[in-house]
Amino acid sequence: MRWRPPVPGQSAGQHAHQHAAPDARLEPSDPETGDTQTLAPGATAASAGLLEPAAPRPAHASAVQAAAGPESASVSASESAASAGTAPGWFGDPALLAAFWRYERALMTNNIPELDALFAAGTDTVRSEAGSALVGHDAIAAFRATRPPVPRRYLRRVHLRPIAPDAAVIVAESVRGDRGTGTQTQLWRRVDGVWAVVVAHVSTVPGVQFSGSQLTEAEERAIWATPQERRPLRPSLAHPDGDDRPGSLVGIRVAVKDLFALAGETIGAGNPRFREGREPEHVTAPAVQALLHEGAEITGLAQTDELAFSIAGTNVHYGTPPNPAAPGHISGGSTSGPASAVALGLADLALGTDTAGSIRVPGSYTGLFGLRTTHDAVSREGLVPLAPSFDTVGVLANDLATLAAGARAILTTGATVTPAAPTHMAPTAVAPTHMAPTGVAPSGHSHAPVDSNPPAPITRIIVARALVALADADTQLTFQAGLRALALNSGAEVIESRGETTIDPHRLEEWFDAFRVVQQFEAWASDGAFVSANPGALDPAIGERFRVASSLTEQQAQDARATLAQATERLEALIAPGSVLALPSTAGPAPTLDATPAEIDRVRAATLRLTCLASLSGLPALTLPYGRCGTLPVGLCIIGSRGADLALIDLATPRR
Repeated sequence: MRWRPPVPGQSAGQHAHQHAAPDARLEPSDPETGDTQTLAPGATAASAGLLEPAAPRPAHASAVQAAAGPESASVSASESAASAGTAPGWFGDPALLAAFWRYERALMTNNIPELDALFAAGTDTVRSEAGSALVGHDAIAAFRATRPPVPRRYLRRVHLRPIAPDAAVIVAESVRGDRGTGTQTQLWRRVDGVWAVVVAHVSTVPGVQFSGSQLTEAEERAIWATPQERRPLRPSLAHPDGDDRPGSLVGIRVAVKDLFALAGETIGAGNPRFREGREPEHVTAPAVQALLHEGAEITGLAQTDELAFSIAGTNVHYGTPPNPAAPGHISGGSTSGPASAVALGLADLALGTDTAGSIRVPGSYTGLFGLRTTHDAVSREGLVPLAPSFDTVGVLANDLATLAAGARAILTTGATVTPAAPTHMAPTAVAPTHMAPTGVAPSGHSHAPVDSNPPAPITRIIVARALVALADADTQLTFQAGLRALALNSGAEVIESRGETTIDPHRLEEWFDAFRVVQQFEAWASDGAFVSANPGALDPAIGERFRVASSLTEQQAQDARATLAQATERLEALIAPGSVLALPSTAGPAPTLDATPAEIDRVRAATLRLTCLASLSGLPALTLPYGRCGTLPVGLCIIGSRGADLALIDLATPRR
């Protein structure tokens, strides 16, 4: 059975189940009337249509359908094929999840009758919190009647463990606006087909705000390429145009990866020798200028892994930026310094790049939201390249609102991309777009044409078993819990890919090998001259990657590009407009600072098999801080159709 949460506003009458016929069952309320539905014996919620509410955020649906035109038939066929799947077996009983969401919704809206109805009647029901317990339904109801509304919260992980055919435990972890967290543990029991809570425990923890005031000199140097006395490099302007237009990023502090041109500054790309060979930039990169255009503060340039050719976050020259979300562990890279700055509260937004995961990996390791934009949707002018076929600009933030504001700003600088017009890679070598010797990039802030066919609202989350299996066992479990939370928060249905559209593990390995060939081939074209002229200037591990890259031939690159074109076609068929592919952002949480090079390489290889999918296809991807292994964060990633960058953020924004 496909699973979809109930429509917001569904309500069950107080103790309505007590009045049903003995052999009848109650299911989620009618989406239109709000009345509780009594089903005939043997009927199911699916057959009655009660678990198939209207798609979330329906206001966009008519616009998408109207804009679809001749393409609508093919899109509908893709949607029909995707919808033929079922939810993974581990996802949970649809009726139980529907009841749980009704409880969560009622709690957020302070719907006392609904809350009372969802707790089992009688004297055996127990609710505990803060060292005391309430026993019996009447005592719990009396407590709720006098309690003020609870602060708004959002689900992050929903753990579901069946303990009997008609009993299950749900442990739900949530986060509040003040970054505080909470956990509710509930024992649900099904009687006469109706799920109700019989035991519940609630606990909350105040929010923790990280501060950089106690950073050591070494930590400061590991995060920032710009010295403290020169920060901020550009102040925030309330009216950046000099008129009455307020900027959307006023007061937002931005840490910019040390690969972007900023007039008057010298790009270092994470390597002292590289910086020594550069001149100060004369023009600011369009992506940076777009943020200034919206009033953002450019706090400073932040460190990167050398030449952006790593996802570890380590740098032998400047040190490893601290990871406050996982002390004693690496931050992930190559957007390492910007991610650390945001995680520590030294910046609100990070501007970085993602070639093979350099936004998604640090986002996963440091517990941030991170968007890799659609390839070519953001200008790469004024950016030191690594592998232009995959290089993409992205942003990281602690919250979705800031991430969305930053994404909207930089998305004005690139090409208009639509699902109907994919930009497949050329079958021949792509010459990297080197900057002029002085680092001059074309000037100005341009607004890209508005796409007349906005991406479809996302209503389906697809899971591929082969991709989830690439993660560590603990990461797979927290991925499941995070996916339940995402589905409940968004109202999207969850299905498992099957048949021709699913991803074959052997084919995935072919795609990864081809991606690695093209990435390394283009990396040598971008940086081979510098590497050859400066022997011994790089971390040995990165130097070895360039050594391998130097041996690749044009024919090998062409053959690999042909494989990637097929992979892109396959992925676009799987991720039709209105769908996302969900997978772990990384194979596991961040390795420790003292992990051996062999361990770093093992983790890197496993993670790259996950991150390469969005990279090789040029599709947008969003990492969400929904996972946790022990005390360590690990991200949940969603890959969308081409041009669906903002739709991904919309999906991740909890419905109210």
